[in-house]
Formats: sequence, C-alpha cells, structure tokens
Amino acid sequence: MKYQQRKKALVLLADGTIFYGKSIGIDGTSTGEICFNTGMTGYQEIFTDPSYYGQIMVTTNAHIGNYGINNEEVESEGIKISGLVVRNFSFEHSRMDSDGNLKDWFEKHNLVAISDLDTRALVSYIRDNGAMNAIISTEVDHIERLKNQLAKVPTMEGLELASKVSTTQPYFIGDENAKVKIAALDIGIKKNILRNFVKRGAYVKVYPYNASFEDLFSWRPDAYFISNGPGDPEPLKEAQELVREILKRDLPLFGICLGHQIIALANGISTYKMHNGHRGINHPVKNLLTGKGEITSQNHGFAINREEAEAHPNVEITHIHLNDETVAGIRLKKNNCFSVQYHPEASPGPHDSEYLFDQFMNNIKK
Repeated sequence: MKYQQRKKALVLLADGTIFYGKSIGIDGTSTGEICFNTGMTGYQEIFTDPSYYGQIMVTTNAHIGNYGINNEEVESEGIKISGLVVRNFSFEHSRMDSDGNLKDWFEKHNLVAISDLDTRALVSYIRDNGAMNAIISTEVDHIERLKNQLAKVPTMEGLELASKVSTTQPYFIGDENAKVKIAALDIGIKKNILRNFVKRGAYVKVYPYNASFEDLFSWRPDAYFISNGPGDPEPLKEAQELVREILKRDLPLFGICLGHQIIALANGISTYKMHNGHRGINHPVKNLLTGKGEITSQNHGFAINREEAEAHPNVEITHIHLNDETVAGIRLKKNNCFSVQYHPEASPGPHDSEYLFDQFMNNIKK
C-alpha cells in the first residue's frame, strides 16, 4: 500500500491531547487505556496476550510487521489489544516460516491500527502524565463526537476484565497419566505458562475465572495455580475467596502477575493503580533470597502495597523491581505458596526466571 493512499488517523487522549498519523488500512474507531511496551521483538505474542485486553498498545520499537506472523506464536486464540499505534508499519515482510503479513492478520481480527505517528513524543507524554484512556480513529473530522465517545469509556481502576478473556468451560492440557495434576484458574492465562507446566511433567486442568474451590478441589489436584490477566484485581472477589480456601488447607499454590495480586489481596494486602505500569522484556528484578539479578518480561498496570507486605507477619518479599523498588515477588512463611509480579514464562522475553516453574514443581513434591 502506498503512503499517499492511506487515510489520516488520530490518537485522542482523555485529557484532550491529539496525535496525528496514518491509518494502516482498517477504517474505524477503538477505545481503551493507552499504554506502551518497550520490547524490541515478539509483537505477535504481545498482541495476543490476554493481559492486554482493553488496552491500546503503543510499541516503542520503530518497525512493526517486518517478520510477519506465525500461527504458532500466539498466547491466546486471537488478538486481545483493542488498538495499535506504531511508528513504521511494514506492509512487506521477510521470514522463512511466516504464515502471512500483519495487515491481513489485523483485517481478519478487525483491529484498528495507526502508523506514521511520532511514538517517541506519545510515549514521553504518557510517561509524564500517566496511563489514561484514549481513542484511535480514522474519523479525524469528528473530534467532538470522539471526545463524547471517549468520555463514556470506563477507567481501568475498578474494572473487572477477567470474565472477558477466561475460558467458559474447563479443559485439559498435557498427559493424563502424568504424576502431577495442577488445577489452574484462568483469569487471562497465557499459553506458554501451560506449556511450561506440561514440559515439566504436569497434567493441567484449566478452570473459568469464577470457579469455586469445590470445583477445583473435586478433581483432586496436587497443586493450584492462579494465572495472569487484565484489569483491576480488586473486583475479583471469587478468585480471592478461592485463594483463601487453598491457603486454609496449606495446599501448594503459585501465582503469576494478576494471580500474584489476587494472592496478596487474599492476605489483606492492598493493590494500587500504577502511574504507568511495567510493560517490556528487559525489566531488572533482584531475587532477595539469592542476591541474583534477573532480566524479566513484565506486563502489569497494578502492584501490591510494599509497606503492607513488609508489615505482614506471614509474608516475605522475595523479589524487587530494581527500577522503582516495587514488589516483584512474595512467599508465605507458613504456607506452601509464592507468587511473582512478572512473567517467568516470558514469550516474548528472556528465560532468566524459568526456574520458578521448577520451584513450584519442587514445592508440589514436598
């Protein structure tokens, strides 16, 4: 597609700021909280990560689409971001095992996307002013109408989104004859988490976001897992109660990202909306138990209260984010339970933290 043939498009922020660019080719309007990811690769995995549901993604990598898509490199059944903003979009791609180009994939999923926009200026603005709702559109001549539409979009704080991305029916993955059975609560689970369990010899049953403890316990699993996911953790009362029931019986429990926040809330530790959140694949974390540093993949806009975690008699902070010293991991002193705020399964990202899956398997064996 030639540059001069493309429609003008815009990004309108909740505070009225406007950035102009060009439509990638799909007419329409999309809303959501605008955020940015600093990863230099793995765009397809990012776009299909359920944790990004309801968000407009800005990529800081200047070139998106250059290696096309691969049908195996997805973290869910489809695109989960609500819109995309990039600097340079590659309509042509070059990769031996590509299954197609990004534009056709966007058209299949009806994703509104904008390019030829100064993403450096946009990201700098978001960094200074914080994550906020935004609207992206090709209807550049209807600013007031777009402002009215944007004003009706709910903010992420207090928003429950797990029900939008969770499975509706339980399903299994792995070898049914495996020695270890893990019950996983799907509040936005990534496929690579399940792959990591399976390759370590586990048979996993995945349950909907609103499953009760009795639902999971009736399968007689050896351990329990609370997944990552989108939105505010506070409204997920059923998941918090599920965690409390697991902890009452001191059963092996592991949580990632939103699951980490749910475990904290179940123990009386509050969560809060971050100014920008952490989204990228090079976030530095320190393991306080070993003293070692880890380069991690992260994607979250909420965090747990550090002061409350430090004061809790049954909680030990195990990992700290080195950029802002937010809590990146905890474990319970009197329970077989631990959680992390980042993504040890990565996809995309480094594998420094995959040992956490081994740690969970060892906790199950104990």
